[in-house]
Amino acid sequence: METERSADARYTRVAIAFHWILTVLILLNFVLVWSAEDAPKAKEAQLVGYHMANGMLILFLTVLRIIWRLMNPPPPFEDSLKAWEVALAKVVHFVFYFLMIAIPLVGWIMVSAFSGGHGVGFFGLFEIPGLPLAKNQATAGVFHEVHELLAGLMLLLFALHVAAALKHQFVDRDGTMRRMLSARR
Repeated sequence: METERSADARYTRVAIAFHWILTVLILLNFVLVWSAEDAPKAKEAQLVGYHMANGMLILFLTVLRIIWRLMNPPPPFEDSLKAWEVALAKVVHFVFYFLMIAIPLVGWIMVSAFSGGHGVGFFGLFEIPGLPLAKNQATAGVFHEVHELLAGLMLLLFALHVAAALKHQFVDRDGTMRRMLSARR
């Protein structure tokens, strides 16, 4: 049952906006890269370009989100949560933040090594400079594998996160999920 504390312990509007905007952008990036796999070369290049630009946007917004979170700590966990649930939630959140930084950075390193330091176009608006790396296909290949491995971990973690949210909403009925759906007091 939802407690008085859980009704008031909600994330701020800014934290909620960051959460849902980044969720949509991350899911969009998976759709873009999966769509590019079987596309004709020109369409593939366009979709991968959007994927890279979107990845840089995810990196930028994640840095802002971390700064916001440091300045505005999240609400306390529900009293009804078991110690292992709180510990797991903290680990999952940490790993999410790590992945939202690491995946775009590894992608940026991969693209820079593949192209010899050429930049990443940002939706046709400007170019984000590449990292100063010599062109090296072997290095690019290693970072491509790491990028895909981390992305797979992101999908697994996403599934765990959604399953936990649904468990709290429909099994425990403890108000945990509502904290990220609305900032209304």
